[in-house]
Amino acid sequence: MNESVDNMLLVEKKDYIGFLTLNYPEKRNALTPEMLLAIHENLETFLKNDDVRCLVVKGSGNQAFSSGYDISAIPVSKLPDTKQKPPDILLKALKSIKNFACPTIAMLNGHAFGAGFNLCACCDIRIAADDVKLGMTPARLGVAYHPEGIQQFIEAFGIARTKEIFFTANTFHGKELLRKGLVNYMVPQTDLEEFTHTYAQKITMNAPLSLKGIKNIISMFEDNLALNKKDLKKADRLMQQCFESRDLKEGQAAFLEKRVPKFNGK
Repeated sequence: MNESVDNMLLVEKKDYIGFLTLNYPEKRNALTPEMLLAIHENLETFLKNDDVRCLVVKGSGNQAFSSGYDISAIPVSKLPDTKQKPPDILLKALKSIKNFACPTIAMLNGHAFGAGFNLCACCDIRIAADDVKLGMTPARLGVAYHPEGIQQFIEAFGIARTKEIFFTANTFHGKELLRKGLVNYMVPQTDLEEFTHTYAQKITMNAPLSLKGIKNIISMFEDNLALNKKDLKKADRLMQQCFESRDLKEGQAAFLEKRVPKFNGK
């Protein structure tokens, strides 16, 4: 079955595998609010039926998995009596992928940055083409990333690796993706589709209730990493401090002007 949601998210089900394709190649499959809402709604629909036992998320084309959330959508002028925060629909879509009952696979057909990297971190397995690059750059933009996303990185890669990813804002590529545990498998671009489909089919051959039960139990361990209310308030204050800083404006301007930012810590 093939469907299209405003052409930005392509949906397919085949051999008990659900496929979601981020389809915005002219903007390197940037995550728009419409696309994120479609992801959430389609995953809700998948859960109502028994014909999906494994989910594969991929990007359209072979240049980008996702370039992340559109940088121009981040507000730089604070409205009175309002807090700056990540878009609710972004948090909801990432949570929907992270908590999807069946095993999930990110098929990294191209580069993934920012929220695009976060999205693939929410998947259980990451299978990458051998020419992809991954990067998380909020520190280069003057942003303190939201705690929900940082928790998802810690759950996927551990605390030490998460620190490296965020502190350096490096772009990771080649064999270091395997060495650092950022992807589970790396194959030539020409073999990626077949390898991923075969891998997903192997998962679907296992007992569905066992898969769901094991994933649910693993999630119970991960829940212990969640911040309490006091720490969430502290994290919110730290995010607001960054959103209200001159460094944020400098980071955005440098990004758009394709130059190195000059931060002053204010």
